[in-house]
Amino acid sequence: MPVIAVNGIRLCYDDVGSGDPVVMIQGTGGSRTAWQLHQVPALTAVGFRVITFDSRGVPPTSECPEGFTLQDMVDDVAGLIERLDLAPCRVVGTSLGAFVAQELALTRTELVSQVVLMATRGRTDAVRAALARAEIELHDAGVRIPDRYASVVRALTSLSPRTLDDDAAMADWIDLFELTTAAGPGQRAQMEVGRLDDRLAAYRDIRVRSQVIAFADDLLCPPHLGREVADAIPGAEYELIAGCGHYGYLEDPVTVNKAMVEFLTTKAP
Repeated sequence: MPVIAVNGIRLCYDDVGSGDPVVMIQGTGGSRTAWQLHQVPALTAVGFRVITFDSRGVPPTSECPEGFTLQDMVDDVAGLIERLDLAPCRVVGTSLGAFVAQELALTRTELVSQVVLMATRGRTDAVRAALARAEIELHDAGVRIPDRYASVVRALTSLSPRTLDDDAAMADWIDLFELTTAAGPGQRAQMEVGRLDDRLAAYRDIRVRSQVIAFADDLLCPPHLGREVADAIPGAEYELIAGCGHYGYLEDPVTVNKAMVEFLTTKAP
């Protein structure tokens, strides 16, 4: 696992394949390894070089417990692209990673050739704002929630009814979620970053070829908020994937990868 110094932090990444580079950005608390089960093989199979990394706040990358901003995370990705001489490259992000990717496409256009935004939004509505406040307050209260309970809540908020109704699949999902480490100070800082201001007007100035992929059963970044982002970005494509929740790229990787790969391999009209 290579480590480089960018933007004042230690950043850990993986770099596989050859060809045109694709940089992938995970969501809140997400590890780079989440991409490696389905998305990295799909991209390397069609000739891409894929760079995945642990974002600021997620060990072994610097946790930065003192806190940080969305701009810090954007600058981290920009630094990674510049240090590895990847520009202009394709960028894929999900959830918080999509927030970072769309800001990067807006402010550092010269670094990005195409961007895929999964499970994204351009503002924080009342429900998502209340959820973010509640999660931060729970963390700050120092309450230790049993792993099994936390796993079930995560499943209910992140997966689709189709998956929740599949007993065999759910046994595996809950076991997997139980193995996830509890949120540390870095993830707590990422929770703050995820409380996105209304950026829709600003996104009208994005000039990078963009694709928004929304998941029909996503409770955390619902499709109508993703549609707003696609409508704001000039010429953006919009894909709605049925039968998937917030983790749609893991629930239905075949459909998600097909949409992503087709976009990334198609030349601009």
